Amino acid sequence: AGTGSEATRFTIITDEDTTEKMLCVGLGFMPTAALVDYSLTQSLPARVTADTGIDALTHAIEAFVSRKANLYSDAQALSAMALIAPNLRTVFADPTNETARESMMLGSTLAGIAFSNASVALVHGMSRPIGAAYHVPHGLSNAMLLPTVTEYSISAAENRYADCARAMGIATKDNDDLTACANLLDELNALNRELQVPTPEDFGIDRTVFFNNLETMAAQAIASGSPANNPRQPDAATIMALYKKLWN
Repeated sequence: AGTGSEATRFTIITDEDTTEKMLCVGLGFMPTAALVDYSLTQSLPARVTADTGIDALTHAIEAFVSRKANLYSDAQALSAMALIAPNLRTVFADPTNETARESMMLGSTLAGIAFSNASVALVHGMSRPIGAAYHVPHGLSNAMLLPTVTEYSISAAENRYADCARAMGIATKDNDDLTACANLLDELNALNRELQVPTPEDFGIDRTVFFNNLETMAAQAIASGSPANNPRQPDAATIMALYKKLWN
């Protein structure tokens, strides 16, 4: 549906000499007003629909589990997940479904408000070097990483991830946190399969180049600041191990 950038104080620029994406933060990037019109998304190709939809879902999840989460961002993030999760498959399969498109668009904006107030976390930190080095679209690199990073992070915020599953409609209040978190992982993996998210290898990234670049990618991920917001905080070695797990 979109990135939610119409409601955030963030933007990204890329250093073309070092192929590093750098974050710019400030109220100068915050629009005075935004026109949010779902009809403008109806002509999007299926691949872009899937990638931006998972990007918006990632924004909502990471804002909710972020160490900077607060009552205001929680309300936006939970509402965003409730709108995005039930409609993402629908807009991928049927781009003309206006009700689903509208829900995705609103969910994307709410998720943007959420992460603008709570920041993103490890998925985004690890995603940016992949996008910069291998020209993977941002939403797609988030989608590649979301199941792996979520699995790593759950132990540090089980109740929060369980509430994500409940907000997404894939767990109930009667499910314990362990069951809800298992449902969340199953759902994230199923979304990637059904929305045809490629692996890094399927995308065309060379394995040798990827593995030779692990140390640089890990350093860039940490330098982004986003991993510091993650409920389970990794060091560079752990991030490198997660990149290897993503490939395998």
